[in-house]
Amino acid sequence: MNPQLRQNVVNTIKMLAVDAVEKAKSGHPGAPMGCADMAFVLWTQFLRFDPENPEWPNRDRFILSNGHGSMLLYSLLHLSGYDLDMEQIQSFRQWGSRTPGHPEYGHTPGVEVTTGPLGQGIAHAVGMAAAAEMLAARVNTDDFRPVDHYIYGICGDGDLMEGVVAEAAALAGQWKLGRLIFLYDDNEISIEGNTDIAFSEDVAKRFESYGWHVDRCDGHDHLAIAAAIERARAVTDKPSLIICRTVLGHGSPNKAGKAVAHGAPLGPEETRLTKEALGWPQEPAFYVPDEVRQFFAELKAEKQAEARRWQEQFDAWRQANPEKAQLWDQHKNLMVPADLDAQLVEAARSEKPLATRKYSEMVIQRAAALVPSLVGGSADLAESNLTTIKGGGDVGPACRIDEYDFSWSGRNFHFGVREHAMGSIVNGVVLYGGFRAYGATFLVFSDYMRPPIRLAALMQVPSIFVFTHDSFFLGEDGPTHQPVEHLWSLRMIPHVTVFRPADGLETAMAWAYALMEAKEPTILALTRQNVPHLERPAGFAIRDVWKGGYVVSDAANPVATLIATGSEVGLAVEAQKLLAERGIAVRVVSMPSVELFLRQPREYQEQVLVGRLAAIEAGRTDGWYRIIGRDGLAIGHEDFGASAPAGVLAEKFGFTPAQVAARVVEWLEG
Repeated sequence: MNPQLRQNVVNTIKMLAVDAVEKAKSGHPGAPMGCADMAFVLWTQFLRFDPENPEWPNRDRFILSNGHGSMLLYSLLHLSGYDLDMEQIQSFRQWGSRTPGHPEYGHTPGVEVTTGPLGQGIAHAVGMAAAAEMLAARVNTDDFRPVDHYIYGICGDGDLMEGVVAEAAALAGQWKLGRLIFLYDDNEISIEGNTDIAFSEDVAKRFESYGWHVDRCDGHDHLAIAAAIERARAVTDKPSLIICRTVLGHGSPNKAGKAVAHGAPLGPEETRLTKEALGWPQEPAFYVPDEVRQFFAELKAEKQAEARRWQEQFDAWRQANPEKAQLWDQHKNLMVPADLDAQLVEAARSEKPLATRKYSEMVIQRAAALVPSLVGGSADLAESNLTTIKGGGDVGPACRIDEYDFSWSGRNFHFGVREHAMGSIVNGVVLYGGFRAYGATFLVFSDYMRPPIRLAALMQVPSIFVFTHDSFFLGEDGPTHQPVEHLWSLRMIPHVTVFRPADGLETAMAWAYALMEAKEPTILALTRQNVPHLERPAGFAIRDVWKGGYVVSDAANPVATLIATGSEVGLAVEAQKLLAERGIAVRVVSMPSVELFLRQPREYQEQVLVGRLAAIEAGRTDGWYRIIGRDGLAIGHEDFGASAPAGVLAEKFGFTPAQVAARVVEWLEG
């Protein structure tokens, strides 16, 4: 490639970013300028993609983990021919544009994952790389490999400071994810100054200890970058970190290598001087030389030709391997039986009361038999969460450890005590495509998973999060393990559906919703303690559960409605009986999902909730007033729990049928 053309391409990437940030009067020019060389080499010499088919299954994935440098990605997407025209580049960070301040999945074509919180890009990429290995193990054959690509990314110093990267990188090394290659923008600058003020560890030794292949190169030397990527691709049993020594704001005469270039426009004068130093025209802004346009047009044609060749080979493979092709379709289309909900309800039948975590275990076994794409695991709590797919095998490179048989054909993840990475990896598996994935831990430890839960909601991807031990009723472990505020804190996240099922049927239907209906993340909050069987009125249909709230036990001319969730539904039914003995008629409504109930027509809500309204839930009550009104009664627990048997806590915290009935009487008479 002509050296002048090569430099013009790199300068185009840099200056589109500089001009966009300057026009927006906000943004981060330093990272795009510093990373332009490595990104140019990766995108033009290695990355496989089809700009007109961004979802091409065998594309290489590219993740910009240091998402504040988003104009680097937008410049590349625009130049490469994605549906991101110059008007979008010029509308960087503006209302309604496809070029928001940080990359957003589902908003901008070619963006594989929403990156903003540092470290999340790397952690999500680990999930994508694991999913690629899993799908490859299921469908690849000797004559053709439908799954034959890499997960590439760029990360920065800030990413590597985040704890989630330590968790995810350790798992990536454990899993020997040779498809995962990250270029580390080692510019030694953070917002507050030189990274040595807070980050002086030996990154190479750290990642080597995780089991990564680690290499180094000059991040502005194209030949060195390409050689390092080639070496990384040759290492098939380790993920790779290429430490690229770079200069933040590379090309800026007065701000390069300084913190001031990180998160603010260069300013008109420094922009002028930068263009002058690079031999770049001062006008027009957003200049793209004709030869650069021509280069990317030819590159696009080459990339699309490669995609067409793959498609031709794939079509021939499909004809020659009908069983593998059927499995491919089941995974890629996330196929489920039309009557999956009824089958899961049947699986959750029991002659004796069980905990909803136990019902969930029964449902998972049936679901796994019916849905090949279902995979999942726990953060070292599978024996408590009851989330193991029995006979499903264990996810990872082929080996045996104790009683566990690992292979990439397995279905059970072992995340270790890494809740944060677990959430991100589950999202990455779902984003990759072909799998319905869940991660499990105790509800109280959802605190460690807030960033990936929030990102799943923001991206609107159907990740499944299973949280057991859902209230102070878990008992003796005490307040550190007893969630109080967690249900409402999760319900407050937009685009999340939280289920707190009351029995086996509701548990089955919560799982059915997650597998059949959900377009957004689903959370299941499940009990440790047994819950009673619920008898439902005539006319009840199992999909009434998907309305979020429904009448579970009625009365003639009720003066009030008791709304309850989870284990408190049985409690409300018992309190209803005691109230009836006193001549007080109340209706009991089970509300397994507040979100789904609030999405119902107002007419339905008013039909279900009659008279004065009371809510019963073993946790903070703040959110219930939206439903019950200011004069409603909220029976909950506003403080932390205590270490004692569940029965003792029920009495001490006012959660026996007699205590609840007494509270209702006092409220109605007050």
